[in-house]
Amino acid sequence: MPISALLLALAAAVVHASWNLLLSGAEDTHSASAVALAAGVLVFAPLAALTWRLDPAALPYAGASSALEVLYLVLLATGYSRAAMSFIYPIARGSAPVIVLAISVVALGVSASGLEAGGVVLIAVGIVLVRGVRGAERPRDLVLALAVGACIASYTLVDKHGIAHSAPIAYLEVVFGVTAAAYLAGVSRVRGGPAVRSAVTTPTLIAGVGFFGSYALTVAALKLASAASVAAVRESSVLIAAVALTVGGRERISPGRMAGAAAIVAGIALISLG
Repeated sequence: MPISALLLALAAAVVHASWNLLLSGAEDTHSASAVALAAGVLVFAPLAALTWRLDPAALPYAGASSALEVLYLVLLATGYSRAAMSFIYPIARGSAPVIVLAISVVALGVSASGLEAGGVVLIAVGIVLVRGVRGAERPRDLVLALAVGACIASYTLVDKHGIAHSAPIAYLEVVFGVTAAAYLAGVSRVRGGPAVRSAVTTPTLIAGVGFFGSYALTVAALKLASAASVAAVRESSVLIAAVALTVGGRERISPGRMAGAAAIVAGIALISLG
């Protein structure tokens, strides 16, 4: 893996963990997420215009991805409003590649290697450790985190095909633009205009740039290295987030939960490299 690709993938991991840290700490996670996404779309609009290429064949994929992104944001914001980020984030990120692998094996007839099977086992162990051997977290919060992972897996499979028919940033601009409009309208209706306006803060706006920017950095890394190696490095965001929560004093993360986050990262690496 070229050093340039490694640095881009690591930057994507840091940025991804950072915007999740910012949004999970917001008082109203739904309003903050809606404002953040809208801000990211506006900031990256000029770059999308300069590199614009969107074939009609990409539109069905963009539409499906937008619907999945809305569901993803609703579930993620709900998760952060109900449970600790150190619980939701690693399980959501860790379960996604397992679901993608399962769909590939069952529906697409792809065979799983020994490394991939080992990765699944490691992620399963990691999820148990993150939740706690005695199941300290509520079962419905675990289901919520896994549902977020299912959304990630779904839009990943959709975008893999959609992005082949367009310039990457243009495709993301359409997907996130539709998502932002739908989610912002929904949040405004439920939460009200004052709640949305109060969510327009510096951390929220920075999170929006990070939301879009992490994808852009990943796309740039994919141009220089294999998808497997980029994915393996990018998902180190799970461990980065856990360390940041501990160092920043936001959450007291037990050694078991930290070990679980590390096991999830190792499992993702095995699946990506398998």
